[in-house]
Amino acid sequence: MLNDVQRGFIDQARVGHLATADRTGAPHLIPVCFALDTLSLYITVDEKPKRTDWPLKRIRNIQQNPAVAFTVDRWDEDWTRLGWIMLRGSADILNGGDEHAHAQDQLRSRYPQYRTMDLAPLPVIAVRIQRVLSWGALDQRPI
Repeated sequence: MLNDVQRGFIDQARVGHLATADRTGAPHLIPVCFALDTLSLYITVDEKPKRTDWPLKRIRNIQQNPAVAFTVDRWDEDWTRLGWIMLRGSADILNGGDEHAHAQDQLRSRYPQYRTMDLAPLPVIAVRIQRVLSWGALDQRPI
């Protein structure tokens, strides 16, 4: 679904933004760490301080409304270098199993900070990519 240039652009990014909405359509947008697989994008809940007595807003939203969007972008004062990609799809919450373990392995490989965290009991958001939109100079390397 993603071409090589789009995949390369996403692979270079260290942070993306996940947009969810609750059942009424109220949006929620947050920065996230991520790992891209062939047809899915993975985002884990991690051990950074959060409330533990109530599921995170992003998880609650996905349970109510699985439609999500994810973006990565590049800003530069030289506007010929601007670019962004949006992935749209449906999200699943993975709480265990082979795909959950595979996703967390990919995330640990991409972000050394995750290697010391106990991610196994924590949920993973799996964005099932259904549409890819992009714009700009995606094939340029960062300066």
